Amino acid sequence: MKKESKFWLQVKNKIKDISFTRLESWASAGVPDLLCYNKNNKFFTCELKVTSNNSVRFSPHQISFHVQHPKNSFILIFLERHRSIKLYEGSSVLDLHNLGHGPCAPLADSWIKVQETFVNVT
Repeated sequence: MKKESKFWLQVKNKIKDISFTRLESWASAGVPDLLCYNKNNKFFTCELKVTSNNSVRFSPHQISFHVQHPKNSFILIFLERHRSIKLYEGSSVLDLHNLGHGPCAPLADSWIKVQETFVNVT
């Protein structure tokens, strides 16, 4: 099983009260991995990334998507070395791509905080 697929299973098991639809990457280049829906009747997207160092790789299509859709889009990163997570707004895609996750301040850095962020999307 790919690393991102394992991460998806963690997301599905740890984040409650959110309806997730996993989107296939071949369907449309750059579209995030997850279409999400919360109890506020709001849709949002989430790109899943797994990294073993500071860098976060994005395709040009993924960058374009997040630049064009900066609101209600998120990037959730699993840091293999620390077995931790960080959540960023989609509008952070260029900084994450150019600088890595180290210098970028996350919206959330725990499963509970990610849950709260997703539940409160308006």
